[in-house]
Amino acid sequence: MKIVTKGFASAMALTVGLAGAARAEDVEVLHWWTSGGEAAALNVLKEDLASKGIGWIDMPVAGGGGEAAMTALRARVTAGDPPTAVQMLGFDIQDWAAEGALGNLDAVAAAEGWDAVIPGALQRFSKYDGHWIAAPVNVHSTNWVWINKAALDAAGGKAPETFDELIAVLDAMKANDLTAIAHGGQPWQDATLFDALVLAEGTDFYKQAFIDLDPAALGGDKMAAAFDKLIKLRSYFDSNFSGRDWNLASAMVINGEAGMQFMGDWAKGEFLKAGKVPGTDFICIRFPGTQGAVTFNSDQFAMFNVSGEGKLAAQAAMATAIESPTFQSAFNVVKGSVPARTDVPDTAFDDCGKKGIKDLAEANTNGTLFGSMAHGHAAPASVKNATYDVITAVVNGEYSDGATAAKALADAVAAAQ
Repeated sequence: MKIVTKGFASAMALTVGLAGAARAEDVEVLHWWTSGGEAAALNVLKEDLASKGIGWIDMPVAGGGGEAAMTALRARVTAGDPPTAVQMLGFDIQDWAAEGALGNLDAVAAAEGWDAVIPGALQRFSKYDGHWIAAPVNVHSTNWVWINKAALDAAGGKAPETFDELIAVLDAMKANDLTAIAHGGQPWQDATLFDALVLAEGTDFYKQAFIDLDPAALGGDKMAAAFDKLIKLRSYFDSNFSGRDWNLASAMVINGEAGMQFMGDWAKGEFLKAGKVPGTDFICIRFPGTQGAVTFNSDQFAMFNVSGEGKLAAQAAMATAIESPTFQSAFNVVKGSVPARTDVPDTAFDDCGKKGIKDLAEANTNGTLFGSMAHGHAAPASVKNATYDVITAVVNGEYSDGATAAKALADAVAAAQ
């Protein structure tokens, strides 16, 4: 692996207080945080860097799953002009590191003790060949349900804890002339919902299927049951779901047009930006059947190979800002996620945030914390994309029964490996 080391330690030293001969240059950042809640959270980082005299050159690429951003990144790197830092997820980070495209954050990480406070499950993606190559901003858990409180009250008032209870609530919401499930028909959104359905079949099963890629689990009875449940939930979508962005689905719940949304905790940022209060206007629960377990993704900023003391100092300053406990709290309060560090208090977080921090800690301790397949933290991109194809085919009505879909999934994953 090609790792930038020349001048990095000195760059980091020069970064502190931006003292010394080399001053950190502005940072150019490629990201896909373009929704209202996401933009508000990103502004926390911009302001933090501005306070250190570092400007922000924004390179936003819309698209909630980040696929368009990765396409734009490839073009920049191919042209020999990589950005300073890029928002990345999971195996994408490892793939770029394997190409030798990423820089080295070891000096910053060692000076600030990242090894002791960043969970190993995140370090799996933050490091390559033993070297720190990315700074994790947060931990998003993906197996959440966001429910309009008034709609739930009108449907009986009890948050569902099992799949059967979920169906009963959805039926009641439908009877009340609501779109029961707000969903966006994009492959990553389809997969986010299916992730939770697979996890609800059991934590051991989730690991066997989506992390170990066991053919028997991928094509077996439990996978068929998960697909049958997906087919059932599909019947509660509205007719205009295809292609809808996730934040527009969130808005349907926020505005009382829909009862609930199955989405990661970035959705909470949309509720908060709209002035909604957890417990009063909306509630957050784990997807029925997944209580005690967490599937996650972690937004990280990977630092690309750059040259020059000023650019290296800028990367070091950005990495330091990202891992600051003060920033981790301020950013994640706005974003809806939880800190990437284990030593950040939950004092500033709302009820959903406190639950997220507690759930994450418990899952980490109990061995039920899993990288999300849907968000590139369980298997490489080729496998993820193969699962996307089958799941979206089911959502679009191309399979009428779970057993056939499960066989198709096993075949697709085998072909992708």
